[in-house]
Amino acid sequence: MQDVDIKTADGTMDAKLFHPEGNGPWPAVILLVDAFGIRPVFEEMGHRLSKEGYVVLLPNVFYREGHASKLDLNGSFENETFKKRIYGLIGGLTPERQKMDAGAELDFLARNPLVKGAKVGVVGYCMSGGIAVRMAADFPDRIGAAASNHGGRLATDAPDSPHRLVGKVKGELYFGHADNDGSMPAEAIQKLEAALKESGIKHRSELFVGKRHGYSVAGSAAYDKDASEQHWTRLIDLFGRTLRA
Repeated sequence: MQDVDIKTADGTMDAKLFHPEGNGPWPAVILLVDAFGIRPVFEEMGHRLSKEGYVVLLPNVFYREGHASKLDLNGSFENETFKKRIYGLIGGLTPERQKMDAGAELDFLARNPLVKGAKVGVVGYCMSGGIAVRMAADFPDRIGAAASNHGGRLATDAPDSPHRLVGKVKGELYFGHADNDGSMPAEAIQKLEAALKESGIKHRSELFVGKRHGYSVAGSAAYDKDASEQHWTRLIDLFGRTLRA
């Protein structure tokens, strides 16, 4: 693992970069954090994914607030002050900023000699599931596959809701949903799946029965080992089919 800096129009985005042992090059994947930011569990996920044969970029999506090492994002959503702060950070990730950051990340990977292939994969968790979808829609010729795991607010009435963008995507999409998730209730899943079907894009959307929001990330109160391992199986299969051609 190495620390890297990526220049954007808004400053410097700090990130972690992982790659397999050897000389490479390898296909690349962007690993997006949930609302609690970069922390050891996501570094472990980056290592695990790299061992499958990928260069993995783990960006600090909240870099405008500060370097990941200085951001204290530990807390509980039951604490109103903490909840307000986190929602403020998430709200600051406007569609325009998401596109700017995604472009900078993709350009960084395209310049890196360890990376091969014109297509990059992206995977998001919780709030970044929607970021992954938006990235695939904003850069359809550069994103070969995008995955969302217990992504929230993927299908709302908002004009910029992620589900309205799937028709712009050219890569393959994967969605794993928890059936006990207030941020993505059954009616929202139905709305998303209807949009996916209408788009004709290759996709998979599945429900993890009896699981809660956060099932795939170790250390969360909702973590479920079996569901998490299934999510890993899906992820490796998706990227193996789409990024190694």
